[in-house]
Amino acid sequence: MADPVHKIKTTGVQNMTRRALAWPARLLFPPVCAGCRRHVSQPGVLCGACWPKLRLLEKPWCPVMGTPFTHDMGEGFLSAEAIADPPPFERARAAVIYSGVARQMVQGLKYQDRTDLAPWMANWMVRGGAELIAEADLVVPVPLHWRRFFRRQFNQSAELGRAVAKLGGLPFSPSAIRRVKLTRQQVGLERHEREENVRAAFRVPPDAEIEIAGRRVLVVDDVYTTGATVRAVAKALKRGGAGTVDILTFARVLPGDFRADDSATI
Repeated sequence: MADPVHKIKTTGVQNMTRRALAWPARLLFPPVCAGCRRHVSQPGVLCGACWPKLRLLEKPWCPVMGTPFTHDMGEGFLSAEAIADPPPFERARAAVIYSGVARQMVQGLKYQDRTDLAPWMANWMVRGGAELIAEADLVVPVPLHWRRFFRRQFNQSAELGRAVAKLGGLPFSPSAIRRVKLTRQQVGLERHEREENVRAAFRVPPDAEIEIAGRRVLVVDDVYTTGATVRAVAKALKRGGAGTVDILTFARVLPGDFRADDSATI
């Protein structure tokens, strides 16, 4: 029978060793706030000035669109958006409202190569999309066209999707769907222009059909703005044989907040 005292001592020594080895890295690369990059006590946290600026999405919300209600409307009550324009996906959820520090984090990841933010953003996504992750069969990120990927060298949606899949214990399938049309950047486009821009832009390759056939696919992206992109992805996945599609994003532009001429809106 193993000596419990010896086990406790061994564990204590291992923990002390890990902390000692971490010190040089902490000195060379001190943890910074995920929003403003001020020094903080540990990686992946927000400083006291940024934390109040992060607006978490909480229930009650529309069970389909995930947009918040001002008060509890009762079981099964749908938002006007879900009723007027039913989406091709089953449910959409987001972790935070796209404003303040959340906007800074999204733009830092997307345009400033802050891939270090992805694991911390994914933590909030897992919180906001817990019900979706619990029922998902696999995680699929919104893909970039190969030319844009070649220029950027990374896909922010894939960085988030990989982290979400790891935290949720799910298979990650970045090649289950491809962007077959080089679309314009969505920034600055009106709602109908965004929809036209991504029309027929995605396709499930034949060798991926068996992977998604009849399965519940969780699509991951950075921001849900008008929903044009994730709607197009959901339609393509359903055509490719997926059983059900859910959407999980880090941030959400709330209905009524979208402005095509707002350069800060992705």
